[in-house]
Amino acid sequence: MLFRSGLVSAAVSAQAAPVTYKMDPGHTMVLFSWNHFGFSNPTANLGLGEGTLVFDDKDASKSSVQVTLPLADLDTHVSALDEHLKKPDFFDADKYPTVTFKSTKVQAAGGNKYKVTGDLTVHGVTKPVTLDATLNKSGEHPMMKTQTVGFDATATLKRSDFGVGAYVPNVSDEIKVRITTEASVPKADGAK
Repeated sequence: MLFRSGLVSAAVSAQAAPVTYKMDPGHTMVLFSWNHFGFSNPTANLGLGEGTLVFDDKDASKSSVQVTLPLADLDTHVSALDEHLKKPDFFDADKYPTVTFKSTKVQAAGGNKYKVTGDLTVHGVTKPVTLDATLNKSGEHPMMKTQTVGFDATATLKRSDFGVGAYVPNVSDEIKVRITTEASVPKADGAK
């Protein structure tokens, strides 16, 4: 009987289901960079408010991601620039306090690569965006002792598509986005 229950357990685990992970704000960076008058390429970090990632390593189509990025956390390491980017001529953070992304399709792209298409909302405008994502690692986190995944992703978009076109072309319309994240299965309440 024990042998049979072991076989059933093995059969169930072989039919891997999607796993839901909570993204770790302390190990997530959402960086975007632009060209400034041809002289420099500044970078800002949006950070992470909340993020949920559902990942099925056997069937990418069952995977998804949803994130909220509060503009209050925007960080360029230059406080005057942080404040300027939150003004109405750029993000207008008082009126539109968050940036959100919600996937609509995830496709395997070979090996540990994925195409993640979804709706990006910036400045009250929603447009489809495709991220090129790479699975860095999946397994038990050695410190947290919980199932964890890590991804990097990149995309290029035009800020004017989202109504944030101030100073184009002197400040580039093209924005390069680079994301890195760790996400873990939430522990049961009270678990250490």
